[in-house]
Amino acid sequence: MNSRGPQVSAFHELSRSQVVILTIGVMLALLLTALDQTVVGTAMPRIIAELNGLDYYAWVTTAYLVGSTAVVPIAGKLGDLFGRRWFLIGGMVGFVATSALCGLAQDMLQLVAFRGLQGLFGGVLMANVFTVIADIYPPRTRAKIQGLFGAIFGLASIVGPTVGGYFTDNLGWRWVFYVNLPVGILAVAVVLFAMPLIRSNASWRDIDFIGSLTIVAAIVPLLLALSISRDHDWGSPEMLALLAFAAVMTGAFVLEERRAVHPIVPLGLFRDPTFSVSVVVVFLTAAGMFGSILFVPLIFQGVLGISATNSGQLLTPMMFAMILTSVATGQIITRVKRYRFVGTFGMLAMALGMYLLAQVGPATSEIEVVRDIMLIGVGLGTSMPLYNNAVMSAVPREVVGVATSQLQFWRSMGGTVGVAMLGSVLAHRLPERIASQVATLNLPPQVTGLFNTQGASAAQSLFDPVRLAATRAALPPQAQPVFDQVFGAIKLALASTTHDIFMYGFAIVLVAAVVSVFLKDVPIRGRAHRPTETSPVAVPALGE
Repeated sequence: MNSRGPQVSAFHELSRSQVVILTIGVMLALLLTALDQTVVGTAMPRIIAELNGLDYYAWVTTAYLVGSTAVVPIAGKLGDLFGRRWFLIGGMVGFVATSALCGLAQDMLQLVAFRGLQGLFGGVLMANVFTVIADIYPPRTRAKIQGLFGAIFGLASIVGPTVGGYFTDNLGWRWVFYVNLPVGILAVAVVLFAMPLIRSNASWRDIDFIGSLTIVAAIVPLLLALSISRDHDWGSPEMLALLAFAAVMTGAFVLEERRAVHPIVPLGLFRDPTFSVSVVVVFLTAAGMFGSILFVPLIFQGVLGISATNSGQLLTPMMFAMILTSVATGQIITRVKRYRFVGTFGMLAMALGMYLLAQVGPATSEIEVVRDIMLIGVGLGTSMPLYNNAVMSAVPREVVGVATSQLQFWRSMGGTVGVAMLGSVLAHRLPERIASQVATLNLPPQVTGLFNTQGASAAQSLFDPVRLAATRAALPPQAQPVFDQVFGAIKLALASTTHDIFMYGFAIVLVAAVVSVFLKDVPIRGRAHRPTETSPVAVPALGE
């Protein structure tokens, strides 16, 4: 008997009120991870200003994504085998605890390490949250609920930046990590109350330990190689060693999955065109979107000179656009036959928003930037529920957990790759652009030399208006115009660097739009799950 059998039947026996309460609990678990990322993003410029860590700007996000990406496929499979209750609860408890550690960090290296640990628990949550929807809802209702779950990201992104900006400006950046405590406690309490404990027929012998080890051994060095590309050439010994080890481990993982009875990733999934196209689209979308949206606060606070609080508020329209399109997409895809073009429209809107953001400079108005990020919100709200529902409808019920966690895995993988590579662009080009812009001012050699060697440190002060104003006020009156010229040049250098970042994001998302046209429109409305025997993916039952 397959271990998922008793889980499915038990969930189907839940009353309507139990389903509603459980849905609220799972939404709170999703809100926990989504809120953390939006709150922290707003505070990042101030964090690097206080901890002197512009060189580690991307590492804070990269560390989290490395941890979550590595654990997602493993947690998704284990959730299929043993049930999702304790994975959700354990993930939430660990996530809140490590968030508190992040708030206690004394330097950037500690913060990066704690964020990596937090990512492990975040990956456990993300691997199982969306799969619960498939457990408790039929396909037609599931599509609409997916839209609401997508709106959770929008809600977190509306509340998060504003709360994060307020805490950063009034209480200090450490409080952006402590905000997870009340949400986490409430989420754990609801899930403990509402989610039934399912007895599983699986045992530890059914765990693919070799597959788990080899996939982690393949992912971590690959992502570390991408992350150190900021200060290492691609032909350096460190890069070559990491990439070679990742390649060997990838080969070992594929060989293990071909022979494993209960593989972490059933390779037959990739023969399904709906699944494979969805994986490519979410990977490319995440690489372009996460890899560039991370740098929007740099535009607001560094280029336009807006406070952290107002910066968070200006992100609100983008999230409203995301919420509306997410809910609308959940309704539309159950009513149209060729819903793949809904995804294509979203990708094109996102690409346009990134192209327009690439044109932002110090003279750009705030309303123009808000318009641009609203277009990105439209793309985000469209893509998340669409591809999740397409995959859930395309694969047999026995592997819906693995398939859904694979989407989260490739989304995280794409985001990690995007953040690492575009963070490398920031680290390499910003000091050069600062030196170039300051040189055009024809300042005395001693002043030019100072900014040639301390360009990144000078740029960091742009993100702390109080510190910047105090530094200017401490100068003699005759030196203040020079000070203004220098920081005007630094703003131009930052705008030039973010232009390159957003143009790369634009190109990546444009490719995702082209790939989205090839999605196979598996019917979603009123669709019963496809029988296992007709599926291209064979999943052996436990005990066979």
